Amino acid sequence: MPNLDRPPLPLAAEHDTPFPMRDGTILRGDVHRPASGGPFPTLLVRSPYGEGSFRSAPRVPALEAGFAVVLQHCRGRGSSDGVFRPWRDEGADGHDTIEWITAQPWSNGEVMMHGMSYLAGCALQAAATRPPGLKAVVATMTPHDFHDGLKYHGGALALGSALHWGAMQALLTLTHAAQAGEDVGAGFAELMPVLRDPARAVRTLPLRDVPGIPWWEEWISHPDRDAYWRELAETLRHEDIEVPVMHTAGWFDVFLGGTLENHRRLGGPLVVGPWSHLASTGALDFGFAASPPAARVEARQLDFLRGADRGPAVRIFVMGDDVWRDEEAWPLVRAVETRYHLHPDGVLSTDVPAGDTPLTFVFDPRDPVPTVGGPVLLADAGNVGPQDQREVERRPDVLCFTSAVLDADVEVTGPLGVTLRAATSAVSTDWTAKLVDVHPDGRAMSVIDGIVRARTEPHRPAEFVIDLVATSQVFKAGHRIRVEVSSSNFPRFDRNPGNGRTCADSREDELVVQHQTVLPGSYITLPVVPR
Repeated sequence: MPNLDRPPLPLAAEHDTPFPMRDGTILRGDVHRPASGGPFPTLLVRSPYGEGSFRSAPRVPALEAGFAVVLQHCRGRGSSDGVFRPWRDEGADGHDTIEWITAQPWSNGEVMMHGMSYLAGCALQAAATRPPGLKAVVATMTPHDFHDGLKYHGGALALGSALHWGAMQALLTLTHAAQAGEDVGAGFAELMPVLRDPARAVRTLPLRDVPGIPWWEEWISHPDRDAYWRELAETLRHEDIEVPVMHTAGWFDVFLGGTLENHRRLGGPLVVGPWSHLASTGALDFGFAASPPAARVEARQLDFLRGADRGPAVRIFVMGDDVWRDEEAWPLVRAVETRYHLHPDGVLSTDVPAGDTPLTFVFDPRDPVPTVGGPVLLADAGNVGPQDQREVERRPDVLCFTSAVLDADVEVTGPLGVTLRAATSAVSTDWTAKLVDVHPDGRAMSVIDGIVRARTEPHRPAEFVIDLVATSQVFKAGHRIRVEVSSSNFPRFDRNPGNGRTCADSREDELVVQHQTVLPGSYITLPVVPR
C-alpha cells in the first residue's frame, strides 16, 4: 500500500531541454529529477509520437524509485529539430543523448532505457552502439528485425499495420512541418483520404498508389530482405548489445515473434501476458489478474532497471486456465511436439489419415478472407485478439479441421506451426492457417494465425510451413481444437494476386483466381505440455 503520510517529493523539471547531436541537429525533451540530493541514475525514454506518448512512461514511479527521468522527442518529432526517418537515426541519436545525460552534474553516470514498440526499438538500437553510460533496457512489444516480423510476415506485406502506422507517422510529419511554418496543404490533401477511409485505402491497386505516406514506396518495393533492409538491420545488431534486457510480450501482439526472438538472442527476463499491442484482450475476458497492473509488470520493470529484480526467468499467462505461471526457460523443455493431422473429412486428430483424398477450394483475390481478430495493429482498434470465427468459417474458401470433443484439458504452450502439403494453379500464392478454440456453446475463438507466401510451379505439390509463432492456451475439457486453412487474411496481410508479382504492381484486372489443393500429409505441430 502507498504511504499516504509521506510528504510530497520536491521535483525540478525542465521543458524542451536542448540535446545536441553529432551532426548539429538539436533534439528536445523534458528533464525531471528530484530537486535535491543526487547524483541520480537516469531513466531515458525516446519517442516519435509527441507529448501524448509520454503519459504512459513510468515517470512518477521512476522518480519515486530515485531516478531522474528524461523524456525526449525523436528527431523531426515534437519540439525536436531535424527530419524523421523511421529507424535510421535512433541508434546514433540515443548514443549522443546518453553521453549528454552522463555529463550533467545531476547524473551519476548510469542510464537505463525503457519503451514499448518503436520506443523499445529506440532503446535496443542505442544499446547496439554500446554507449558507456547505458546499463540496462526494458523492451516491450518490439520487433527484432525491420523486415521480418515488422513490415513483412512469412513473405507477405503486413498491410494493415504498415498502412495504419505509416499514415499516423505521415500525419505527425505534416504536423511538425506546419508548426515550423511550412505550407503543408498539399500533403494533407493527399493523406486525408487514407485517414478518412483506411478500408478503401488497403484495397488500392496497384498498392504503390496509396498516397501521402513518404516511405510507402520504399517499404512495398522491397518485399525480400535485400540490401535496403540489411542496411537498416545494421542499426540493430544483437551481437553488439551487451547490457541486460528485460522483455515484455503479448500473446496477441503483432510483434510477439520479434519479442520472443529478442529474448532468444539477448537473454534476460521474459513476461508474456494475454495482451494485444494496445493492451486489449479482444472478445475474451481473462480476469483482473491478467491486467499489467495486477501482474505488477511496471513495478518489476523498475526493479530490473534498479538491479533489484528477483523475479522468475520467464513468467507467462496461461490462457484457458487464466493464471500466471513461472517457468525456468522459454520454450518449455517439457513441452512435447505433437502432430495433429488434417484429415480430408475435416477431422483433426493425432491419427495419420488413410488414403490420398485431397481437399480443394478456390481463392479469388478480389474477395479475400477478412481479418477477424488476431495479432494485428489496424485502424479498427476493436478488431484484435481472440474473436469469434464462425462467420469466416462459413466461407467456401476456408477449410476447417476440428478435433473430437476433448475429454481432458490439453495445454499448448510454446512455438507452433502448420505444415501443408499443397498445390495451386497459380505461379504464386499464399497459404494461411489459424488455430481456434471451439467452445461448448459453438463460439470459435481465434488463438493465433500465420501466413507463408510462395512462388510455385502450377499444380505441382510442395510442402509449405506456416509459422504460427507461439501461444500458451489450455483447450479445456468439453472444447474442441480447430485449424483453419485458406489463402488470405485481409487486410492483416496484402493479397497475393497469383500472377507472380505483388499487389504493389498489380491492377485489379490482373488478379488471378487460384485453385487450391490441400493434400494428405498436412498437419499442425502443437507443443503439448503434460498436465
